Order: sequence, then C-alpha cells, then structure tokens
Amino acid sequence: MAGSQETLLAQLDTLISEGRNPATMHIDEGTSLDIVRMINREDHHVAPAIEKILPEIAEAVDRIVDGLSRKGRLFYIGAGTSGRLGILDAVECRPTFSVDDTLVNGIIAGGERAIMHAVEGAEDDEVQGQKDLDAHTITRNDVVVGLSASGRTPYVCGALRRASDHGCTTIGIACTPESPVLTLSDIALCPVVGPEALTGSTRMKSGTAQKLILNMLSTASMIRLGKTYQNLMVDVNASNEKLRARAIRIVIQATGCEISIAKQALSEAGQKTKVAIVMVLCNVDATIASEMLQNSNGFLRQATKE
Repeated sequence: MAGSQETLLAQLDTLISEGRNPATMHIDEGTSLDIVRMINREDHHVAPAIEKILPEIAEAVDRIVDGLSRKGRLFYIGAGTSGRLGILDAVECRPTFSVDDTLVNGIIAGGERAIMHAVEGAEDDEVQGQKDLDAHTITRNDVVVGLSASGRTPYVCGALRRASDHGCTTIGIACTPESPVLTLSDIALCPVVGPEALTGSTRMKSGTAQKLILNMLSTASMIRLGKTYQNLMVDVNASNEKLRARAIRIVIQATGCEISIAKQALSEAGQKTKVAIVMVLCNVDATIASEMLQNSNGFLRQATKE
C-alpha cells in the first residue's frame, strides 16, 4: 500500500492540473471580491486553450457523425466531476434534438449513486470500467469518449481499452498532455488550462474546459446530422409548456408567419416542429411535408429546396 501511494504521489507531482498556481497563493487572504477576481482571471485561460485544439475537436465531430450515421451510439465515460459532466451532456440531447435515449449515453464510475454522492474507490477500478461498457454491448460503430481531468483515471483507461478491443472510435479528453487517457485514444483532446485557482480542484478550469468541449461535440454532431435549420433547434422535443412555446416561436422565426399559422401548422403536424416549418415554407400539408423531410434524410434546408 505504501508503495502504491508513493507511486501515486509521484504521478500527481507531474500533473499540470494538480500543480500549485502562483497567481493564487494568497487567495485565502483576499476579500470576497479579491477571490472571485482571481478565479475569473484563471477562467480566462480556458477558451484560448480550447481554441488551440479546434482542429482535433472537429476531427472528433467527424468521427462521431460517421459512427452515428452507421447506427452507432455515443458514450461518455468518466469518474467524479468528469463523469457527471458526461451525463449532463448526454441527458440534454434528447429534449434538445429529439434523439432516442440510447443514442447518447453517460456512464459514471460508481453508477447512479455516484451522480449525487462520492463512491469510494470507484475511479480506481479499471476492470469495472470495462464491465460498465460491456453492459451496453458496444459495437465497432459506437464512439467512446473518455473523460478525466488528470488523464490517469484507471476506470476510464479500462473502458477505453475495452472500446479499442471492439474496434470503436475512442476520444480522450484530459487536461494533462501525454496522459494515459490520451495515449489510449484515437483522438486526443487536451486543453492545457494550467493549475487550478484552488490546487487540485479540477471541477473548476478543467471541468469548464471539459463542459465546453462536450457542448461542441454533441451540438456540432447534431447540426451535421440535420437536427437544426439555420441556428434554430428545429428538432426540439416539446415536452412541457416552455418547450411548446419555444416550438411555436421557432416556427415563426424560421418562416416569418403569424402566431396563429404557427400554432395551426404544429397542431396538424402532431407538434413536430420540422414538419410544421416545411408546411408553412412550402405551402403543403403535413403528409407531403413529412415525405419531403424523409426524402432529404431529415435535413430541413434540403427538403425546402425540392
């Protein structure tokens, strides 16, 4: 045990995310305003770090689109904050883009309990990472994204190894260059955001960087798959009053029609926003609008050019 702890301590000493930030050494002496200013200054490093790896993020999007186009699925897998961020992005895809619950999946070390509570030792279990991925019967068309601020999480490394064994595309997101999560992945996404304002608290800059990258991966992929028209969420799942109002507004924004026409079109379209937009733009009924969308593989812009 002592030997393994010494090894881990040596590893932590090499991780950028675990380093001490010289700009915040006196953060504990500051006023509330001083503290939030220091944190804000550090946050300004995040977007530029992501900008440096945009070509790699775009490559990851291309691979995700290719996999999903071949009936594959997207998996995010991580531990702690990283795992929770993956779950957050996964569960938002259904209401935003009306995709099936099984298309984008979030897996966290320790299972559902770990979403709300820390599960001791869960991130250290490489075999469990493999088992949790196996439970989804992955195929070569699936894409597996491993999330780890440090880039060394055994649970995530195990999952990535298993994904590679099955021929899946693997994408690693970590804030430490040349870390195992990155070297085990087909595509390595490494925004180097520097040490945290609070040493080792990777829910801060590292977490923000991971969240921004996940936003890009899912949103850009869904745009490429025809889930939007212009910059409108035309595949939104209107499952509550706010979203039903948003659907009406989207039809109006896409077509320039009156509220009454948007409401009528949505009613006749079974509340399917895309169908309603084609109905209004092309002056056709719901049946023909649906056929036009089917012929264009769901791409609204193409459907309206027929």
